[in-house]
Amino acid sequence: MGRGPVGEPAIIKYVNNSLASVDDVSNTDGAMILIKTLTASSSATLSFVNGTSDVVLDNTYPIYKFVFNNIHPSANDVDFEVGFRDGGSSYDATKTDTYFVAYHAEGGATGLTYDGGEDVAQGTGFTPLNHSTGTDNDQGVSGEMWLFSPSSTTYVKHYMSRVNNYHAADYSFDVYKAGYCNVTAAIDAVQFKMGSGNIDAGTIKLYGIKDS
Repeated sequence: MGRGPVGEPAIIKYVNNSLASVDDVSNTDGAMILIKTLTASSSATLSFVNGTSDVVLDNTYPIYKFVFNNIHPSANDVDFEVGFRDGGSSYDATKTDTYFVAYHAEGGATGLTYDGGEDVAQGTGFTPLNHSTGTDNDQGVSGEMWLFSPSSTTYVKHYMSRVNNYHAADYSFDVYKAGYCNVTAAIDAVQFKMGSGNIDAGTIKLYGIKDS
């Protein structure tokens, strides 16, 4: 597999809804390209702003993917959240989305449920991607979020995520969130934060995926 200048994997093939390694770095059809890595260190927010600090979030790619690696909060029992900017300076793009979760507790309890309390209906605030992460060293958030055609000025912008978080009450939560920014303006920035406190540690990587 080809490698970038700082040892990052350079190209991953996106074929038939799956990702596979590519040895020929000249073949970039459907490739997943690393755009930017942000590393948290007691960070209030982590923001990916198109045209700032080498971030690309425009019509260069039709699909963008964010990968969350060991996101750890400074406050206990909090959600990891995302907001979208559709121009201006606020991350207040109107959103509608839905949420369901499978869980397994250390004590053995299991379940699969739709959680309407985590849904957003035409909301302008940040939307949660997980549920009640704890601050223990074996607790945190990892996963991914996809954003589709953020530069479109004709259609709404869809997003979906899947994360695993370790709940403050010692549950493993497999959380699914999907919805859309109900705006026709382009989404030009995406910001992540905790519902309370800071992002104590962890990384978020932004990838662009070419046409497949």
